[in-house]
Amino acid sequence: MKQQQLSDALNLLDEDLLLETDRIRNRSVWMRFIRYKGISAAACLVLVAATGWGLHQLQHTGIDLPAESTVEITDGDPSDTGVTPQLPVISLERWDWGGMGFEGYMAYDISELVSDNPWDASAPLETLPVFKNKLTVNKDYLLRGGDFDRMEEVLKEVAGRLGLDSENLTITDDAPTEEERQKSLEKFKLTGGEPPEGYYDPTRLMTDADGVGIEIAQSLTATISFEPEVTLPDGYNFTHFASYTDCQKTADWLLEQYSGLIDMEQPTMAIDGGDYNIYRQQKYQIAFYDASGSYTDQLLNYNFNQVVFYCGDDGKMSTARIYQPDLSQKVGDYPILSVEEATQQLSQGNCISSVPSDAI
Repeated sequence: MKQQQLSDALNLLDEDLLLETDRIRNRSVWMRFIRYKGISAAACLVLVAATGWGLHQLQHTGIDLPAESTVEITDGDPSDTGVTPQLPVISLERWDWGGMGFEGYMAYDISELVSDNPWDASAPLETLPVFKNKLTVNKDYLLRGGDFDRMEEVLKEVAGRLGLDSENLTITDDAPTEEERQKSLEKFKLTGGEPPEGYYDPTRLMTDADGVGIEIAQSLTATISFEPEVTLPDGYNFTHFASYTDCQKTADWLLEQYSGLIDMEQPTMAIDGGDYNIYRQQKYQIAFYDASGSYTDQLLNYNFNQVVFYCGDDGKMSTARIYQPDLSQKVGDYPILSVEEATQQLSQGNCISSVPSDAI
């Protein structure tokens, strides 16, 4: 891929992926590398339910299966009462993760790392559902498979949750104007290249109304921008200066003020983080998930369906995101490993990670 093509392609990458990549890239090597004691169980969930960072990002952005992978597709429908005898299996022995990033956490002591994940090693859980991701990234690194009708429905739904008139919105997309398209084509000609098929297709829907901007990505992630940014009352903040207690206090305020936007039957705060960046700044993330329903429902909601709030260094709240991927295509209920089995597999190096194998 030529330099200009790469530059233009980067402009089309999902913002969620770019933000998370930047967050991961800012990890530091000057502190002791910390791993959760429960990482074996986490590995189990990553492989089976796609709840780890890597597969979470694949779920958000989509990706094609590598050519070397082996996929066994069966005709049996998943059973509501048990595990289907034959379920699709993907072989990832030769997966090339490229420059994906680093999932490590940096802290002085493991006690600094916190998570409100509802996972419980003692819970009587034998299976977790696996869903097919409808989105893919083609050979030109373009995201494909978005349902724009559904994206418009989500945009109007979010607008309604914000108190906007969802039936009288001006909805646009991010497709370039004819003038922008011609300028881009001229740059391609200078390098002797041509834009890939679908290069100028829209990737997002957006609207602006009453000081609020809403963007819907193909992943159905809704990004809400507050214009102007929201000034929190005195005594409330969740910048990198905020302690865990400060974040808890602010989360209570957010739940009270934005209950309509959160819109959950049993909204539960999830304050995760406690690790440091390269500037030795400790950061927590405030999110909410629906803790109603079964234990499996809670795990799915925590890992896939969250409302997350973001605060700038000036203490003002700039953005909120609603994660709600399409989980309509269930592949089946897959058996999970026990903590002991996962620990053994992990100790033998049988895991998926972007970290070089010698560092695992």
